[in-house]
Amino acid sequence: MKKTALFVLLLVSMTFLASGYKHTETYTIDAVPNAYEHNNIALNYMEEKCYYAAIQEYKIAISLSPNVQATSVFYNNLGEAYMIIGYPDYAQDCFERAIKQYPLNFKYYVNLARCYQARGIVPLKIQEYKADTENPLNQIMVGLLYAENNEVPRAITTLDEFVMLEPDLMITPAVSQHVKDLVKKMNEEAI
Repeated sequence: MKKTALFVLLLVSMTFLASGYKHTETYTIDAVPNAYEHNNIALNYMEEKCYYAAIQEYKIAISLSPNVQATSVFYNNLGEAYMIIGYPDYAQDCFERAIKQYPLNFKYYVNLARCYQARGIVPLKIQEYKADTENPLNQIMVGLLYAENNEVPRAITTLDEFVMLEPDLMITPAVSQHVKDLVKKMNEEAI
């Protein structure tokens, strides 16, 4: 009896070793890579001029990762798509959200200024941004809005002043390059 019980116990313990048991694999769904994938799909749609499909893909990308720095890129891309199809009202919200998400990308400011120009509200926005002196980055918008309003000398002065006051910000080299481009453009027009 003891031999039989010992044999059964040994047999049962050997089945665990010989059964090939392994843990089931768990798959974690990570939304961030999926957001990048949808953004890339949207970029392909933009190249193919399928703007409405691109807009939907950008919206999916934003909803998958709403609170990361890359979301500012998704918002900017969505705003550019809206501008292409002629909806500057929608684009304005996108560009403003992109700046709010990551305020150190100069391209977002340029796009927002062009959006204000398309909506015909540049003079109003100049006054609005000039009144808010707490945020030094508003000076960038004022300068770009002056340029959109064909006040290039004032734009150059405003942007150059920003470069002098904020030399250590990551956005400053882009602003400085834009000032050089404006000066070059102004000199070419004078000839």
